[in-house]
Amino acid sequence: MDSLPNGDCASDGNAVPVCKSDKPGSDCKTNGDCQDSSSKKDIGPRMTKKALREICKQQKLYSTPYLNDTLYLHYKGFMRVENLEEYTGLKCLWLECNGLTRIENLDAQTELRCLFLHQNLIHKIENLDHLQKLDTLNLSNNNIKTIENLSCIQVLSTLQMAHNRLQTLEDVQHLEECPSIRVLDISNNKLDDPAVINVLQKMPNLHVLNLMGNELIKKIPNYRKMVTVQLQMLTYLDDRPIFPKDRACAEAWYRGGREAEKEERERWETRERKKIQDSIDALSEIRRAAEERKNQKKKKKSGPGNSPGRLHYEKQKEFEESYCS
Repeated sequence: MDSLPNGDCASDGNAVPVCKSDKPGSDCKTNGDCQDSSSKKDIGPRMTKKALREICKQQKLYSTPYLNDTLYLHYKGFMRVENLEEYTGLKCLWLECNGLTRIENLDAQTELRCLFLHQNLIHKIENLDHLQKLDTLNLSNNNIKTIENLSCIQVLSTLQMAHNRLQTLEDVQHLEECPSIRVLDISNNKLDDPAVINVLQKMPNLHVLNLMGNELIKKIPNYRKMVTVQLQMLTYLDDRPIFPKDRACAEAWYRGGREAEKEERERWETRERKKIQDSIDALSEIRRAAEERKNQKKKKKSGPGNSPGRLHYEKQKEFEESYCS
């Protein structure tokens, strides 16, 4: 440590300040600038008020906590979320790539829209019920086994849960209670039950879905076509979009097999060729009309009494008259 908060605090050898004061009501236990000896097990940097002020200074943010709407606390090695009570105006909080094991102490961030907690050690989704304006939640690369406690967030639109420990149908069943989610990433988990698609069917606003890296993909015949048919609102699946042509062909395949799909694809290709040809014809017509107007102007200039020789003679005469005068 560069300095200690007050004379009653000292380092315990792990760069962690430990309160040494036995004075009742010592301010080092309440001002957030040091920890008491009971927190000795928390090794590594602490999210103290002093540390937060220094980070704001380094990032050229406001020194008055509640004025900040974004706070970058990623790649700091923090083990706990704490001392954010004064940062009531935050709308975006970056906590990526720390050593966090719990979601906690965010009660004062009621205006929060985006919360980035990926690449930590979190094992449970909890303590989010007060974040009623939260739109984006990133929990990728953690140790979470169950999606839970999200139905209380009525406006949650984007949920990223890639690289966790989701495995069974029950682990994702809670998604049925989250109708506001539009973007869902549960790629690279251990999901192996095709019935997961039935859960996703009950999400009426789901537009973007990533299931790559899960075993269930191998267990669903014609995976991409089947998911496209079952999830009617989907516009992007895994690594590429679902265009209207793709959906029409998938639905034709579902109704009548490969022959119906082939016929539908040919109809789309015929319409696309006709659209291209119509565009070419329209452009040709524009060019033809422009050429015709150009020719008409030329004819008008070179009409009777306006031959090029006569125009040259008249201009020469005007010049001579003005020069002589």
